[in-house]
Amino acid sequence: MRIDLNFGRGFLPLELPDDWAVTVVRKPPMPVVPDPAAAVVAALRAPVDSPTLRDLAAAADSACVLICDITRPVPNGVILPGLIRELLDAGMAADAITVLVATGLHRPNEGDELRELVGDPWVLETVKVANHFARNDDDHAYVGTTSAGNVIRLDKRLLETDLKIATGLVEPHFMAGYSGGRKVIAPGVAHAETITTFHSARYMENPRAANCVLDGNPLHDDQLEIVKMIGGAVAVNAVIDDSRRLSFVNFGEIVRSHLDAVAFIRGFAEVPVTERFATVVTSSAGHPLDKTYYQTVKSMVGPLDILAPGGNLIVASECSEGMGSPEFVAAQRRLAAEGPERFLEGLKKKRHAAVDEWQTEMQLKPMRAGTVHLYAPGLSVEERGLTGVTMTDSLEATIRDCVEASGDRRVAVVPEGPYVVPYYEPARQSAE
Repeated sequence: MRIDLNFGRGFLPLELPDDWAVTVVRKPPMPVVPDPAAAVVAALRAPVDSPTLRDLAAAADSACVLICDITRPVPNGVILPGLIRELLDAGMAADAITVLVATGLHRPNEGDELRELVGDPWVLETVKVANHFARNDDDHAYVGTTSAGNVIRLDKRLLETDLKIATGLVEPHFMAGYSGGRKVIAPGVAHAETITTFHSARYMENPRAANCVLDGNPLHDDQLEIVKMIGGAVAVNAVIDDSRRLSFVNFGEIVRSHLDAVAFIRGFAEVPVTERFATVVTSSAGHPLDKTYYQTVKSMVGPLDILAPGGNLIVASECSEGMGSPEFVAAQRRLAAEGPERFLEGLKKKRHAAVDEWQTEMQLKPMRAGTVHLYAPGLSVEERGLTGVTMTDSLEATIRDCVEASGDRRVAVVPEGPYVVPYYEPARQSAE
């Protein structure tokens, strides 16, 4: 049986024996928008709980358009041209429009990478495009303190504009529940102090700060408060299928429009599975998410609900850019030196996480659940020693070894990685 795993800019073929009981966990077939550019414009003119974008722009002198960074495959090349033309057609000056890359604490996207991210040269030639730098104190202003006691500072370029627009991909997120919408504001363009509060153990260890969970999610609750603090915003929300084609797009008031997009994607991304497996195979969703080991951790969390206790989780990720940030590497070194228990105890004492150590903390979840195996040809020998998981140079050989060791030929495969979240739902017994 051949299964193609999302890997790099293509696929990694996986051959499994035909006599195994293989369950492939995919989204149900999704609708595909026949004319994506036209669909974006139609959404801008048929908003959710908001005036049209053109009407909003006619009453404003300036606009800040937030876009996700390179780690998200948002179809910016489709969204941004139509959006910016609506602003211009409403009479807004081109030099009053800023496209701001919501990097959070990630590195900036520049040069060829910025051109790839924006996706349309006309946009780069027409309006200002800039990166957010979370550690530049002077770029941020205080906007308030949430009911949880968190100090919120955001990028002034967003705060000082008349029209605040977030754009993003709505997909499962292993801490915020779903990405997009309010998340593009915070942590997207928040100060490092604010972001590291959200990444502290009191959020990370909360069971409601999890994939596909919004109700009672402490991070989501704070994000909703932040939207109110800045006087609201509007958003363009996109959903794509497993081939990165546009499946859904809407525009409107940021909270309501995002919830509508979440309601759409839930029926595809959350997949019930009637059994748990001693062997689960997944990917890191391919480019751009599998560029680093830092992002690969998401793929280790996604399928945990269908992994049998003590089972083997096998992940394929290209890791073409290696581990990730120096701060993440430092956290991984501490994990290796201290061990999981002491590492976590140290995190629980902090109100602010160190930069990027939260992803190391998230890795503790799959490590507690079973044994994690990683196929990542982009990692060096030294980097492999920092992962804290079992490395392999042969994906298929590792799968065979795990099946043989467990004595169980039932295997689950999640080709699209963390964009699909399988959950265990036992089969109902028929009444006799």
